[in-house]
Amino acid sequence: MMPGQIPEPSLAPGSLPSLGPLAGISATTLTDQLKLHADFRQLGAMLHPLHFLDRLGKRPLAIKTEMDEDDDRRKRRREKNKVAAARCRNKKKERTDFLQKESERLETVNSDLKAQIEELRVERQQLMVMLNLHRPTCIVRTDSVKTPDGEANPLLEQLARAPPK
Repeated sequence: MMPGQIPEPSLAPGSLPSLGPLAGISATTLTDQLKLHADFRQLGAMLHPLHFLDRLGKRPLAIKTEMDEDDDRRKRRREKNKVAAARCRNKKKERTDFLQKESERLETVNSDLKAQIEELRVERQQLMVMLNLHRPTCIVRTDSVKTPDGEANPLLEQLARAPPK
């Protein structure tokens, strides 16, 4: 067979010496493999080494890529979020502590006021007893005696019952 001639279909795939190792593989399979090889070549170009050696070849120098920048941004954002979350937790804890102390203070003030109310009631009762003990000996004009509403004044009641002299 001469170069440039179309082979006869009766020939077996392995019998074509000009095709070498590719004889016997269909054209579509070859096309798919070539496309796959081109894809790997593009992928290899995208995944170039992230480090290269300096002139002496002793230590690698980092090359910043977009992925490294994204990672750095993500790390900075996470760190800022971590600090903000800690600040928020501390602020919430301080607020809770403040409210707890304020609650305890108000409970103490409330109990002090209740004790003071009770002391004033007792003192009022003692003063009423003293006043009632003093009234029979006291000469007071009835128009000058005033009592709080809802409270009986024994002196006025006594004077109202007594006949005029």
